[in-house]
Amino acid sequence: MAVITTTRRSERFRRTTPPTCKYWLAGRCNRNPCRFSHSSPTLPSNAYYNGNTTYKHSKQPTNCASKTLEKPANRAPMAVVSVEKPTKCEPMAMSDEKITVCGLEAVSVEEPTKCVQKAVLIEKTADVEDVDTVIAEAPVEKSRSICKYWMTDTCVHGDLCQNLHSWFYGDGFSTLARLHEHKKAVTGIALPAGSDKLYSGSTDGTVRAWDCNTGRCLGVINLNSEVTSLVSEGSWIFAGVKNAVKAWNIQTGADFTLDGPMGQVLSLNVGNDILLAGAEDGVIYAWRVSSDPKAESPFELVATLSGHTKPVVCLAIGCYKMLYSGSMDHSIKVWDLDTLQCTMTLNGHSDVVTSLICWDHYLLSSSSDCTVNVWVCTEEGILKVAYTHTEKNAVLGLYGMTDAEAKPILFCSCKGNSVRMYELPTFLERGRLFTRQEIRSFEIGPNGLFFTGDGTGLLNVWKWLEEPKVPCS
Repeated sequence: MAVITTTRRSERFRRTTPPTCKYWLAGRCNRNPCRFSHSSPTLPSNAYYNGNTTYKHSKQPTNCASKTLEKPANRAPMAVVSVEKPTKCEPMAMSDEKITVCGLEAVSVEEPTKCVQKAVLIEKTADVEDVDTVIAEAPVEKSRSICKYWMTDTCVHGDLCQNLHSWFYGDGFSTLARLHEHKKAVTGIALPAGSDKLYSGSTDGTVRAWDCNTGRCLGVINLNSEVTSLVSEGSWIFAGVKNAVKAWNIQTGADFTLDGPMGQVLSLNVGNDILLAGAEDGVIYAWRVSSDPKAESPFELVATLSGHTKPVVCLAIGCYKMLYSGSMDHSIKVWDLDTLQCTMTLNGHSDVVTSLICWDHYLLSSSSDCTVNVWVCTEEGILKVAYTHTEKNAVLGLYGMTDAEAKPILFCSCKGNSVRMYELPTFLERGRLFTRQEIRSFEIGPNGLFFTGDGTGLLNVWKWLEEPKVPCS
């Protein structure tokens, strides 16, 4: 009757108690909390055990009649982690050779050929008193992804976390400042030549001026419309808003509104003394400086470049006075800036063309289809894809600069809240930057500085310790 009662109690225990964590038994469980039990009814009450350590384990049967384990002379006392009676054991060879791992000595015992249950022996050397200190100093292989819990100050693993606890990885980078005054995404950054002020535009409807030396916000311009693009040329700042381009001179304080675009102005660029604006209606609008001194505005609309069937989201100026435009219609168009006529249409992406950049005689294009295409001009004068680089997530933007050794570096902003840096032309990865949301804007500054704006309204100031040279186009 007693046997039946014991059996029923054992069955109830198995039904109500979760199974013991096998990683905890091995001293390797890093989950907090863990859905398995961190206790075992088979462990003796006086057994020494630390479920959060990563000691070197040796395996040995515990009740084999043919072999016994003797403690070597002049050795600190050993503690048995888990002792269970094996069901079947066959003779085996054993050794008392000492092995040191992370400052701990363990007895090396070869594993038996057949043994259902196993014992783990741990021995501490006399010169190691704090086991937790030794474990904390053990090297942890890091991944190339940022810890999402560290970003919210909730990571419980500390230095033992396998993910990065840093806003970047790679040699030669540091974060100088994090400026958070905008309420929504930073969509454009401009650093006028010869100025000590940085300008940023945001979808919160404002343009802010920042002191490059102190990082303080010096002023706010309320445009009462989402700013979706920003560019500077000389002493002029241009901001793309709905149905217009706002322009103001940072020296004289004069401001003007350039009418003409239909819908939101998504991209701006300046080339061949022409201000170019890509709009939501698929048209590129072009202004030149007015030759009429009596005109109300110093800029006059000289042309509209039609050809795209959907919004124009990016513009790039290349060699030989060429303009490249990327659109939501998945195409890239090539325009002659002298005649303002379309000379070529490129079809190499299956989704929105998000960014264009010119490097040497090459054109680089990115897309929401997770690819970066490298276009090269053939002898026939036609641009063809020479290489395609693939990312895991959609590519939002491309930005370029050269390092201290004049090697071109491509910054590739991806939808996974990171910017990846590649060395051209090999696409060898040089590092990554991480943010809370996607990088929407990028600007190269002097003395190794560069600036990024993300979807939360955060403006980051980075320092590249190896001073870069002239940025790519």
